[in-house]
Amino acid sequence: MRLPGSEGVPLPQRMSEQASGYDLYAAVPAEEPLVLQPGQRALVPTGIAIAMPAHLEAQIRPRSGLAFKHGITCLNTPGTIDADYRGEIKVLLINLGQEPFTIHRGERIAQMVFQLVPPVRLEPVLQLDETVRGAGGFGHTGTK
Repeated sequence: MRLPGSEGVPLPQRMSEQASGYDLYAAVPAEEPLVLQPGQRALVPTGIAIAMPAHLEAQIRPRSGLAFKHGITCLNTPGTIDADYRGEIKVLLINLGQEPFTIHRGERIAQMVFQLVPPVRLEPVLQLDETVRGAGGFGHTGTK
């Protein structure tokens, strides 16, 4: 659903036939571009809300070009949009670069990838089965 105030902002779209992500666009006011200073973060509106079947989630991920060229990335990555959420999709961006970055209305700011959510039932147990790795974590499987 396109939300009021997002007129003229493109709807999410894949930029190639085999792309897995749908690009999301900034719905900031045209007369007030958003300037992200180095180290600053902002919740950027997209002007859309979605509805999905219960077996799906939408993941919000950074755009590699923005990250590489400008140091702009998403916090809380991937961000999860649950199937029962009906509010506006907003993207939490941060400027990890060294220069201010201006976000204009209609600019591609992130991508949205849809994933299946398998039905999982968690059950408490008294003991877990043994594995070679065991409880090792945070770099335990390699030294480099």
